[in-house]
Amino acid sequence: MGQSLNKIYVHLVFSTKHRKPMITDSIKEELFSYLGGVCKNLECNPIQVGGYKDHVHILCLLSKKIALMKLLEEVKSHSSKWIKTKGKEFEDFYWQNGYGAFSVNPTEIEIVKKYIINQEEHHNKKAFQEEFLAFVKKYNVEYDERYVWD
Repeated sequence: MGQSLNKIYVHLVFSTKHRKPMITDSIKEELFSYLGGVCKNLECNPIQVGGYKDHVHILCLLSKKIALMKLLEEVKSHSSKWIKTKGKEFEDFYWQNGYGAFSVNPTEIEIVKKYIINQEEHHNKKAFQEEFLAFVKKYNVEYDERYVWD
């Protein structure tokens, strides 16, 4: 085969350092747009970006030109540097060290988009830690809870 073909949808989830509620209403839309822009610049087509006060969700199409770990490194480092320029209240902004990355069936793209769009409503009922552990269990990912949170 002469071509390299792939279509891998990925749902990325990561939180602020120590899950501090630093994603305020004043910055969230601009942050989500910025995160999507970083993905786009890396040829990882962003489909939906959203989140809540202490974490973000990114649904994107993973480019065949970049490793998943490199995508996360670029998204987190660029956005962390950017948000620190947005005011004194963001000077101590950091993302957690780790992340969650989950494959998404193409037939479930709309379900995941809706889930990301409805984060505020969703988190009136469930905390981020509970949400994240539910993802890990749903995807049957082995983990050590001592190292999940930072």
